[in-house]
Amino acid sequence: MLDAFPLQATAFLILFARVGAVLMLLPVFSEDAIPPRIRLLAAGGMTLGLWGLLSPAVLPLAGRSDAVLAGVIAAELGTGLALGLVIRLMFLAISIAGSIISLQVGLSSAVIFDPAQSSSAPEVSRFLAVAAAVVCMASGVHHLWIGGLIKSYTAFPVGSVLPAADLAQLGVRVAGDAMTLGVSLAAPLIVYGIVFNVALGLAVRVAPSIQLFFIAQPLNLLLGLGIVASTAGTTLTAFAAAMAQSMQRLWG
Repeated sequence: MLDAFPLQATAFLILFARVGAVLMLLPVFSEDAIPPRIRLLAAGGMTLGLWGLLSPAVLPLAGRSDAVLAGVIAAELGTGLALGLVIRLMFLAISIAGSIISLQVGLSSAVIFDPAQSSSAPEVSRFLAVAAAVVCMASGVHHLWIGGLIKSYTAFPVGSVLPAADLAQLGVRVAGDAMTLGVSLAAPLIVYGIVFNVALGLAVRVAPSIQLFFIAQPLNLLLGLGIVASTAGTTLTAFAAAMAQSMQRLWG
């Protein structure tokens, strides 16, 4: 048993390369608010949990030469980063929707640091991102993320290099889908913004001497936040369903 330990340790490292790379970019797990040591332990724990299922795919390559092992680990890191980036791009749809909603409501200047984006983001966008993560976890969408990681070993065998052209096309398609989903989730507030600003413009034309800004801004906040509160549940549920559908369409 001890004689096979170096072989199994090498196979564990190969498996850890792809699993850890995916986990470093997954929503929630990849946020700056989570300490690197905790993320490293989570990646190690997930690799250990998947060892019994995926070890037959990596053990045959564990006994190769050092040069081959270096190439295999580099290929696994690249595959893991690509898969994690695809999932992260899908999840950015809720941040796009939150930014559009903040612009329509008039809260785009109220920003807060967003650990998921490593930069400042509107407070409404951050709130929706956190709520979306909770809804995705509660509805089991994260199981599809892990399922996609497992199925990737069938689609992309260990040590294989992803086709650059296909990867680029996938990235463009996923980014377009994320943008489309983000705009569609914010559609009620986009319609509200158009109606409110048209009405405000007409009011200014009718009564140009009245300082409507001091009346319109509080009214815009009140009506906008009311619509956000009334549609938040539907928005988050629709996002979780679209996220699940995207994962199922991607991996079959």
